[in-house]
Amino acid sequence: MNYLLIEQAESREKLKPFTFTRPIAEIRVGILTIREKWEKYLKTEIFHVAASYLQGKFPRKIASQNTLINSSVCPTPELVKAIQLGATLKKGNILISAHVSEEELAFFNANEKLEQAAEYDGDLTIISEKWHIFQNNGKEIKADFELITHGRNSVKIEDPHTIVYNGENIFVEKGAVIKAAILNAENGPIYIGKNAYVNEGAIIKGPFALGEGSHVNMGAVFKGDSTVGPFCKVGGEVSNTIFFGYSNKGHDGFIGNSVIGEWCNLGAATNTSNLKNNYANVKLWDYGQQGFVDTGQQFCGLMMGDHSKSGINTMFNTGTVVGVCANVFGSGFPRNFIPSFAWGGASGFTTFRLEKALEIAKIVMKRRDLELGELDQQILNFHFEESASERFWEN
Repeated sequence: MNYLLIEQAESREKLKPFTFTRPIAEIRVGILTIREKWEKYLKTEIFHVAASYLQGKFPRKIASQNTLINSSVCPTPELVKAIQLGATLKKGNILISAHVSEEELAFFNANEKLEQAAEYDGDLTIISEKWHIFQNNGKEIKADFELITHGRNSVKIEDPHTIVYNGENIFVEKGAVIKAAILNAENGPIYIGKNAYVNEGAIIKGPFALGEGSHVNMGAVFKGDSTVGPFCKVGGEVSNTIFFGYSNKGHDGFIGNSVIGEWCNLGAATNTSNLKNNYANVKLWDYGQQGFVDTGQQFCGLMMGDHSKSGINTMFNTGTVVGVCANVFGSGFPRNFIPSFAWGGASGFTTFRLEKALEIAKIVMKRRDLELGELDQQILNFHFEESASERFWEN
């Protein structure tokens, strides 16, 4: 069977800025991205039905018969079994899966399939809002930990100066190094990826995931429900935060209830507020409504899109959304919504010119022996034009 991950337009809108540069299913929640979860369960490559400007980088493959899966839905063993048996499923007004021919796909109507679908009564994790990513991260770390480690043996932690609590709930991949750290897996599993490095003095509380080649810096404190994706360097105080990959927070400073995209860098002593002084619900920028919406959450920090940066001592207020390729610096609190390709801070913004943004992205990626490919440049070119109306100083 050919499987395709398909997006609901409303969810894609609400998950911006992360979906400016990727399909929903490329969002990391837990240890894996949503696509990687489905591929591990179904044991096959899965393709995207994505926005047209993303389709070059994230191709689709259409067969004579196709199973469509909602990109926002994280798999469970029970759900996978039901889909493999050919069920068309929904959860309330959310279509989970449908089976269509190549001809039907060209005229696919989710509402029609919704009417035909059977109600799925199992528990599901559905990522359809930005805050759902950190809200469900601990639960998804636990699910991914079981999926990845079942039937396998962890590398033993042999460092005599590392303190371990509930060691059977810790899994270390080959090549990982752990030095004089405290690993407490009493409240949830700890996963240390291939060739990852946990430096001296780090304190890590599960659930926690450290991706391949990533570093936890000296003295870092992770308070649980956090994911550091592949090839990141993270230090300071971190609580319930996800770094998608290839991003750095190398110094002291607090970040909590936050989501950081790829190729971001938080300068030394960057701090994020995740709780308002009056304990009121946090409001967060919604790209579809072009305004702030009540999240219903008391805790919500920073949502930062790919290739964005902060200078030293930057302070982000509670519930700040930063777009793609933004550069934020200076004293004081910048505004709670910072558009893509913004350059500045509390004292005001100018436009981060596209050619300069691309130049810096190339430099940053070259440091990791990677290139900003033509397809990546096309995505950023498209988004620069797409986001122009949000840069109010240009109008």
